Amino acid sequence: MAMDLAAFGRFARTFQPGEMIFSEFEPGDTFYLIQAGRVELVKILGDIEKTLDILQPSEMFGEMAILENSPRSATAIALDTVKVLEFNRQNFEVLMLGNPQIALKLLKMFTKRIYDSKRRFMILTLDDDQAKVADCFLMLDESNPGLDRTTERREFKTSVDDVAHWAGMSVNQVRDIINHFVTQRRMELFSDKIVVKNINDFSRFVASRRKKL
Repeated sequence: MAMDLAAFGRFARTFQPGEMIFSEFEPGDTFYLIQAGRVELVKILGDIEKTLDILQPSEMFGEMAILENSPRSATAIALDTVKVLEFNRQNFEVLMLGNPQIALKLLKMFTKRIYDSKRRFMILTLDDDQAKVADCFLMLDESNPGLDRTTERREFKTSVDDVAHWAGMSVNQVRDIINHFVTQRRMELFSDKIVVKNINDFSRFVASRRKKL
């Protein structure tokens, strides 16, 4: 996302590696645009800490505090030296009113971030590890409208590491599950892509596991 934010330098903040930016459940009235470094979002599910996402420069986080006036839904931790622009409700309004082009881009980002966060949370709430992996591919299918939908076969330019990240599982766990799907002839694994032979089969499988929750 290319946006001219030079005029907002007074809102700049820096966090050191390992520093907590905010904590899950605490009240918040600020959100952040990353200018440099990576930010990890983690959430406690039961007794387990799960990584929800690792955000890169130009991405934002903490926006639900602005949109819903709600407590933080996750903990944000700086993985590197992180430079951000920090906005609260007051200067957010200044930003939106002062530059309609930036306002439109931010609103689009808000919409996508909200969907992505809720969709990934749906994956993490599944109890069945195979269903988690299958649901990652359903998420990819939903977020790629340009895929060929005249067939039930889907090719995804993704990796086992990516799927492990989305599912909140280890790479070895996910690799074992994908290999199991391969032996069942439900998937094909290549160096540069992963193929789901019947996306509707995965949809039915995940739906059946989600009903048991």
